[in-house]
Amino acid sequence: MPFFSPFERLVAFRYLRARRKEGFISVISWFSLLGIGLGVATLIIVMSVMNGFREELFSRVLGLNGHLNVYSIDGYPLTNYDALAARIRTVAGVVDVSPSIEGQTLITSNGAASGAMVRGVVPDLFQKREIIAKHIVEGSLNDFGGDQIAIGARMAARLGIHVGEGLTLISPTTKTTVFGTAPRMKTYTIAAIFDVGMYEYDNGFVFMPLEAAQTFFRTQGGVTTLEIFITKPHDFKNTKMDVISVLGDTHTRLLDWQQNNSSFFTALQVEKNVMFLILTLIILVAAFNIISGLIMLVKDKGHDIAILRTMGATRGMIMRIFFLTGASVGVLGTSLGFLLGVSFAKNIESIRQLLQKMTGTDLFSAEIYFLSHLPARLDWHEVTQVIVMALLLSFLATLYPSWRAAKLDPVEALRYE
Repeated sequence: MPFFSPFERLVAFRYLRARRKEGFISVISWFSLLGIGLGVATLIIVMSVMNGFREELFSRVLGLNGHLNVYSIDGYPLTNYDALAARIRTVAGVVDVSPSIEGQTLITSNGAASGAMVRGVVPDLFQKREIIAKHIVEGSLNDFGGDQIAIGARMAARLGIHVGEGLTLISPTTKTTVFGTAPRMKTYTIAAIFDVGMYEYDNGFVFMPLEAAQTFFRTQGGVTTLEIFITKPHDFKNTKMDVISVLGDTHTRLLDWQQNNSSFFTALQVEKNVMFLILTLIILVAAFNIISGLIMLVKDKGHDIAILRTMGATRGMIMRIFFLTGASVGVLGTSLGFLLGVSFAKNIESIRQLLQKMTGTDLFSAEIYFLSHLPARLDWHEVTQVIVMALLLSFLATLYPSWRAAKLDPVEALRYE
């Protein structure tokens, strides 16, 4: 600290160690330090969890769904999808195009029944999706084909079924028989069970071969969408415009992954911003504690300030002494919060498991939060922003009390001594 002289540092740190009669001022300083530390730690932890939550959802949503999706304008199945897919594959940045069929159905097994989303995919392309291929917990995707399907681990556990057993699908549309209309149903064999760690897919999705889905949903050989996978899913605007120009006047519409999940990811961003503002108030309250503590210290040290002024101390020296006293609380509190926040964020899943064992409760329910574990990802740019903001608020909080100490008239302070 070359800006401060040894004398100024000596006096400032002496004021931080309050004597017995100044004990209340010391208590306020400690509360200010803890308040800033907890505020910084909480902000780092919450921002890291929000970033981890967002990243985990992105990786799963983008790994299981197309980055761009082509739909028919009139809502009918796309029958010329092979020609469209060939044209789209010529666009720079397009990795693959996967035709698929998606529809809701009722599933039954072992007397249990529930709703599910069925997605028909090309087996060869489905096996290339790493997020599925790397998370097979039972069976094999090599058997995925014909009338053999893949389901999530939570669905399998809920229905009590395993690989090789049958799962009956009941279509919402009906077929006409001699006895009237009846719902269409068919039993499929479980070829593989996956666990991608996202509750929505592990509990409610059934993947089946495209041809089987075309037969089950009666799409007359068409598909409901073309899923386009690109090299840069987070920077898709140029590729999207190129795909639109290639499609031309084909009575189709193109939606990107942000449009398909707009409400969900917008809610995540709004929640993150609101949490940042709310938790910043903790640091702001601690900064006000610094102000009140320094004002009381200045009032208590009026006699000392007057003596220092008569001994030749300038107003700038007095101001720097009290600025250093208050700033030291902010720096120490911020450093404490940084260490606590980073340590907690890096070990948050282990801490959650420990707390669950101690309390016997589920602190991160997959049914509510979509993910089966508590993610956290430190963004050092955001951590730096939090630290700079905490230090800035702490430094600003010291200005008025320091200025007030520097303006103290030594004659008035010593008049009644």
